[in-house]
Amino acid sequence: MVGAPPESEGALRVTERIHANLPLMSSAMIKIAELLLDDPSAPLEMSITELAERAGTSAATVTRFCRQLGYPGYVQFRVGVATDSGQGEADDNRWRAAMSRTLDPSDTAEDVSRTLLNAHIRSLRATTSVLDLQVSARVAEQMATVAHVDIYGTGGSAAMAEEMMTRLYRIGVNAHAWGDVHAGLASAAILPAASVAIGISHSGRTKETIEMLARAKTSGAATVAITSQSTSPLAQVADDVLLASVPDRYLHPADLSAKHAQLFVLDLLYLLVAQHDFTDTIARIAATDAAVDGHRRAE
Repeated sequence: MVGAPPESEGALRVTERIHANLPLMSSAMIKIAELLLDDPSAPLEMSITELAERAGTSAATVTRFCRQLGYPGYVQFRVGVATDSGQGEADDNRWRAAMSRTLDPSDTAEDVSRTLLNAHIRSLRATTSVLDLQVSARVAEQMATVAHVDIYGTGGSAAMAEEMMTRLYRIGVNAHAWGDVHAGLASAAILPAASVAIGISHSGRTKETIEMLARAKTSGAATVAITSQSTSPLAQVADDVLLASVPDRYLHPADLSAKHAQLFVLDLLYLLVAQHDFTDTIARIAATDAAVDGHRRAE
């Protein structure tokens, strides 16, 4: 039965769990098992997507593998691997598994600041190196001329969607952001054909975002994925893919350097949309500024 790994002194090591569960594993899970038995510390250096690619399987299969061994998810599995790697290094390895692969708990504030800055710069540079500007321009043209723009994102990506909606609305684009899958699916189901639907997901594997974008496509909307994975399920649903790339050794899957890559892509789209009719854009921004001017704190 799948459950949290026991905390007792006699708890099985990860490799022992793998051996014990081999007869119950699918062929895809066995690929992961063989990789880990050959290199038990591999999860400490790889994200779930990287491990899946190295094993020739999917991130979903890795998650099922972790649960088969009794871990709720990949993060908890990595902590188990870290604990097994040696008592003297256990705390540092737990930190690497749960928080950061490039920072140590003992790093100074200066070290952390420098590492963060480098991570964010690498993320933006990586994004500009893979981002297709022709596709970006075409998507922006569609956004500027269609009747409606839906933007889907959950978790951290929901904040990106909300920010983009607010900015687009101020320049006259009829945009709505959806972070709740029920509301998003309802909106996607009634989108007019002259619409653009954008799905935001770093991994490209967020089920709710995939479902909303797929439903929008069924309604006839032009679909766009903003993700770091060009072969992800979200990318496969979309007509166009805009890559927000993060170098392989970024700090952590939830690190803000990944969000900054998304923000860069969204900011580019916003400015390209604004350029479409810059005279009208200037007038609309002036009007919206004037509307809220009375609510600003007096100088």
